[in-house]
Amino acid sequence: MSTIPTLETTFDQPWRLPSRGRVAMLSLIIGESAIFTIFVVAYIFYLGKSISGPTPQQVLEIPIVGTICLLSSSFFIWLAELAIEKNAMKKFMLWWSVTIALGAFFLVDTAIEWHKLIYEDGLTISTNLFGTTFYSLVGLHATHVLLGLIMLSLVLVFTLTGHVNEHHAERIQVLGLYWHFVDAVWVVVFTVVYLLGR
Repeated sequence: MSTIPTLETTFDQPWRLPSRGRVAMLSLIIGESAIFTIFVVAYIFYLGKSISGPTPQQVLEIPIVGTICLLSSSFFIWLAELAIEKNAMKKFMLWWSVTIALGAFFLVDTAIEWHKLIYEDGLTISTNLFGTTFYSLVGLHATHVLLGLIMLSLVLVFTLTGHVNEHHAERIQVLGLYWHFVDAVWVVVFTVVYLLGR
C-alpha cells in the first residue's frame, strides 16, 4: 500500500537550491532557442522568394553522414557522463574523445558542403535570399558546434593533465546539456532546410 506524502513528511527533507550551473545553462539554452527560432522563421518566411537562382532544390544535398555523426555524439557524451560519475576516467576520456571526433567530422562535412556551394554552385551569402538565410541559419548552428568543440577539447586537456575527476561530474553534465541542445537544434535545422525546404 503506497503512502501519500503529508505536509510533515514533505518538510522532513531539506530543500536544496538547484545547481547554479544547471540554471545558468538552462537560461542560456532558452535564450539561444529564441535566437534560433528567429533564424528558422526567417528561413521559412523567405523560402521560395528569391528572384534569382540557385534554389535549394538545385544545390542542396542531404548531409546524411554528418547528421548521423552529430546526433550520435549525444549518445557518446551521455556515456562519458556516466563514466565520470563512476570515476572511470579512461572510459570518460574515450567517450569524450569520440564525441569531439564526431562533432569535428560534422564541422568538416559542413565546410565541404559550403566549399561546393560557394565555388561550384555560386551560392554565397549575397547571391539571393536563399543564400542569405541558409548561411545565416546553418552558420549560426555551426558556430555553436565550434564553441561546443572548444569547450569539450578544453575539458579533455584538463582531464589528460589530471585536473578532472568524479567531483566534476556535475559540471560535465552541465556542459553535456549544451551539447544535447546543439544536437536538438540540428534536428530542427536539418528538417527545415534539407527536408521541408527542398
